[in-house]
Amino acid sequence: MALRITLRQLEYFVAVGECGSIALAAEKVNVSSPSISAAIAQLEAEFGLPLFIRRHAHGLALTQGGARFIEQARRVLAEARALHDLANDITGKVRGPLNVGCLSSFAHIVLPQLRRSFVDLHPEVGFRQFERDQAELFEGLRAARFDIALSYDLNLPPDLSFVPLLDLPPFVLLGETHDLAHRAALSASELVDYPMILLDLPMSAEYFLSFFNKAGAAPRIAERTRDMAVMRALVANGFGYSLANIRPVTDLAPDGRRLKFVPLTGPVRPLKLGLMMTEGARASSTIRAFVEHARREITPARAPGLQLHQGVQRDV
Repeated sequence: MALRITLRQLEYFVAVGECGSIALAAEKVNVSSPSISAAIAQLEAEFGLPLFIRRHAHGLALTQGGARFIEQARRVLAEARALHDLANDITGKVRGPLNVGCLSSFAHIVLPQLRRSFVDLHPEVGFRQFERDQAELFEGLRAARFDIALSYDLNLPPDLSFVPLLDLPPFVLLGETHDLAHRAALSASELVDYPMILLDLPMSAEYFLSFFNKAGAAPRIAERTRDMAVMRALVANGFGYSLANIRPVTDLAPDGRRLKFVPLTGPVRPLKLGLMMTEGARASSTIRAFVEHARREITPARAPGLQLHQGVQRDV
């Protein structure tokens, strides 16, 4: 008997299983909640078993059978992607789905231009982007929700490969009226008496705080935020300084106030901006094309959306 299911239904099923909610899954795959509900109902009717337990006010949980089905559904979707790769190799074209993760702190700055130039070259690629923190990028790559991710070389696990593109040294963000805004360079020890706005993302926060640990000092953390735009606005309005590695082309905060950017000196390690992927991912011609495109577009001389540091002196 022929199965009356589609790859799209399997994609929706996997999204609900991973999100635990139809509403969150609908947001993730960019379709309406009724479309997700209908796909789940059709799968359950086709196979004659419940895939989820509906828990009032607590979302959906996979049944025992659903947990087994989701693993097979992931394999089926992976094999479907492999068909695109095979067709690309045969025809010499770059096409098919490409799911790209990006570190949330700079996804709004770097990725849109990189995506635009890539899809203009390869209009048959179905490009989808996902903004996540570093830990979520690791997990998404391992679960094959992302094909590749643009991020830093922060706490890289051995099961993921990394293609470095650009070194980004850290700097101090200051409001233009801050006492230290006129300085040509600053060290961590010179910042400890001033309030700090910490960009509090997993792994990134530890990286920034390590500068103070090496100096034998502790920062005065006045505010914590996971949002780069909020951090920039707080700094520009005089609530404290912050640290970052990404400098956009504009020196203005989101509310129009001006920021100052001062190199951070001392035993500070620059972060490498690059591409993370699982071993063997470059067997896909679409992923290979994206890697080569990123290498052309992100270089020490230029990078989409960024002002690059020149001549910063530091001790590593």
